[in-house]
Amino acid sequence: MSRKSIGERPMTDAERQARHRAARAAGQPVIRTHRAADHRSRARRWMDGVAGLVELQAEYAAWLDSLPDSLQDSATGEALRMICELDLSELQAIVPPRGFGRD
Repeated sequence: MSRKSIGERPMTDAERQARHRAARAAGQPVIRTHRAADHRSRARRWMDGVAGLVELQAEYAAWLDSLPDSLQDSATGEALRMICELDLSELQAIVPPRGFGRD
């Protein structure tokens, strides 16, 4: 998401660089924002990923069921059928190892 413009028009690269240099010369503090880190464990991320795949597979199955008969043999129908035929139970059965007492 982009920020609103400060002026009536967007600044050029040279104007932005000049503003940055002037702020540094004036001794203004540097403000940096960081994205929130994903603090879930690897095991939790694995389980969430597999759950997302199962959820998507159910959505694709619903899409395939609502597909008109004329499109059942199309490339879309074939792709949806292949996704629905994937056996995700093997992925669900995997329990990732716990890591060094942190999980």
